[in-house]
Formats: sequence, C-alpha cells, structure tokens
Amino acid sequence: MATPQEYIAENLDKFRTQLMDWLSIPSISTDPTKVNSVRQAAEWLAADMMRIGLENVEIMPTAGHPAVYAEWNGAGADAPTVLVYGHYDVQPAVIEDGWDGDPFIPRLQDGKIYARGATDDKGQTMIQMKAVETMLATGGCPVNLKYLIEGEEEIGSAHLAEFVEQHKEKLAADYCLISDTGIAGEDQPLLVYSLRGIVTMTVRITGPVRDLHSGKYGGMIHNPAQAAAEIVAQLHKPDGSVAVPGFYDDVLALSDDEREQLAKADVTAEEWAAAMADLPDWGEAGYSKIERTGARPTLEINGIQSGYAGDGFKTVLPAQAIVKVSCRIVANQDPEDIYNKVKSYIESLAPDTVRVKVSSEHNGHPALTPIDHPAVQAAVRAYAKNFPNPPLYVRGGGSIPVVAELQRILGTPVVLLGFGLPDSQAHGPNESFHLVMFEKGIQTVVDFMNEMAQA
Repeated sequence: MATPQEYIAENLDKFRTQLMDWLSIPSISTDPTKVNSVRQAAEWLAADMMRIGLENVEIMPTAGHPAVYAEWNGAGADAPTVLVYGHYDVQPAVIEDGWDGDPFIPRLQDGKIYARGATDDKGQTMIQMKAVETMLATGGCPVNLKYLIEGEEEIGSAHLAEFVEQHKEKLAADYCLISDTGIAGEDQPLLVYSLRGIVTMTVRITGPVRDLHSGKYGGMIHNPAQAAAEIVAQLHKPDGSVAVPGFYDDVLALSDDEREQLAKADVTAEEWAAAMADLPDWGEAGYSKIERTGARPTLEINGIQSGYAGDGFKTVLPAQAIVKVSCRIVANQDPEDIYNKVKSYIESLAPDTVRVKVSSEHNGHPALTPIDHPAVQAAVRAYAKNFPNPPLYVRGGGSIPVVAELQRILGTPVVLLGFGLPDSQAHGPNESFHLVMFEKGIQTVVDFMNEMAQA
C-alpha cells in the first residue's frame, strides 16, 4: 500500500484537474442569475465526496443556497471527531474587472492556478477533500470526520447560524477545522488563532426636504454634509483611540507572551508601507501595527455620501448625508453591546438642526482559540512537518462570522489551517492558488488529522 506522500505525488495531476473542473463552475452566491450554477457546484462536490468514500453525503437545503454535508465514522467511537468547514460559493468576477482571462476558465501559469475561487475557498476546500481521499486510500483516517461546506459565505453566511442550530446534533464534533485563511509565504506558515467580529451600521443625516441652492439657502440651514463631518470628527480621539464611551470596557489585555508571539509575526512591514503610500503611522497609541490590526478593536468610516462630487461643479446644499461605519471587535466583546454604545454616542453628538438616524446592518461575533489549546498545537506540529520554519501566531484582523457561530452554537474549538499566499488576490482580479501550496496543504491536513488523534 502506498504511503500518503506517495499517493499525493501519484495523484497530484488528477487533483489539479478536479480542482480546475470545479473552479469552472461560476458559483456566485450573490448573483440571482447564478442559482443553477451554485447548485451545480454543490452537486459536483457531493459527487466527489461519494467518489472518495465519504458516508451519508447530503445536499441539505437552507433558507438560501444549500449546504453539502458528509461524514466518515471509520475511526471508531473512542476517536475524536473533527468537523471540517468550507464554502463553495465565490465572489463575482468578470474579465472587465481586470482579469487577464475569463475568471471561470481556469488556467495554469507560473506555477499557479488562476480562477475565481482558486484560493477563496474552492482551492482550500479541495485540499480537505484530497487529504481525506489520501487517508482513506492509504489505510484510513485516525479521527472521525464530518463536513459542512456552505454556499453563502461570500454573502455573509446569512442562513448558516439557523442551519447549525437546526442540525447541531448532526454537526456535533470535538474540534472544527477551517482552511480559509493565508500564510506569510511558501516557507512561513501563519497560525491564525483569533478573528475579529464585526459591527456595521448606516448613519443617515437629513436636513431639507430636497437639495437646495446653496446661494439662496446656505448660511441659514445646517448642511447635512457638514453635520456628518462634525459627527465623524468626534468618533476618534487625537491619539487614534475610539472616543465612544465604554468601547474598550470588555477587551481582554494581551499577555506578554502573546505580544512577543505577535511581534515575531509582524512580517508585513513592506506591504503596510506600500498601502500607506509613505504616509506617517497612525492608530491607537501604545500598540504595534499588528496588534492594532488584529488584537485591538477599531472603528472605521467606510464611506461618506452627500451632495455632488462628479466632474465640474454643482453648488447644491445637499438634503442628506450617509455615513457607513464599521467596528472590528475582539474576543470578549459583544457586537450588540458595541452597536448600542456607538449608536448612543452618535445620537448624543447629533445637533438638533438636523435629523440623525442610526441603523444596524450586520453583526458578527469575534472568535478565539487559545494558542496553548491541544488542537492549535496539533496544527503547529502539522505545519512544522511540512514547512522549514515553525508557524507564527497571528490574530486575524478580518472576520469570518461562521467561526464564531460554530464556537457559540456547537461549543467546538476552531482551528484555522490556511494555505493562501499574500499574492493570491482573493476577491480581486487574477485570483490564484500556488500549486506548491496545494500539494503542501494536502500533506499538512493529513498530518493534522494524525496529530489530532493524539491530542
């Protein structure tokens, strides 16, 4: 019987072909004209699961796009169970966005597969599929497995929490594994052990019943655009911290060990410098960039819309201004509490010369699995077997709401075992997945499952 390494090497071309076949299906969950394509992608995955030898494969309905479920219970009742989560839906993409070719005709070039979903998340979900295929073909898996692959992650997993609540007995597991994150480079894995939650809201400032002539009415009516600027200017203090009362009340302090580990992972200085266009550093005083962007909560203005900003000039006094505000929150903070605090503060800043309405858009909880948790340490050992450098610990600045929902509903610790590289262009034109990471990822997941059997 072949070893896992031998099986992967012998079947790698087949694995790549299968991935490219799956990537050719435009499973764009946000596009109502692609409903059939989303279903086709789910059916493709279910068929592959059955080919591999997984059991009880189902395409399960949700209030939106279906989820694909499968399991394998061959390790026995005494073995731990790992729930693997991924998603088969992708972001919209058309060649006019700047792609060098059709985003749904996958192509091999420079050691990469280029296609929408190559990294986020079909490529990384395929790593999970080919890892279990490898294990079952070379002697079995030492842990029991369950798979939940959804079709709505790119539209906020709107129906997943309800689905997990309805099926929490079916989905019950000891651990959860997700491959939907990235690493620092081909030789440097990152272990993301925490993700921030998110709170989003719309602030609508209204004044006159319609846009007015600024020459006739300017100076007698409080301009909503000006009122918006006055409110926005008071959301942060001069030191870069958030001015909302109570915003930091529930934030857990970073331990000295965590700060030391995060400092080791601060490997993106060049990327930050490029993004900042040589502007001076800004942010909450007393924290490094990597701490501010992953371990500390933030409040950002995502958009301001008012009046006229097109070519030429239009001397209007606008009837309204709209401000989009988001907060990234960290472990131990509650999204509803933060929304209420920000809403109350904005309302307290509102002058009586305009009307201000704050409305909630979308909330998501933060998630954290401690770095000394056995499942995290199993991931550390699996990475170490396949990369020349040990993984660096990172608190992710982004939000994957499903991670927190799985922790909250199932009580399951979540491990993020990602393989995307910084140049993968997830969500952007020419998204790609490095073939070397595809191969390394399969072997790393095999090693992770073996390590989990001993955890």
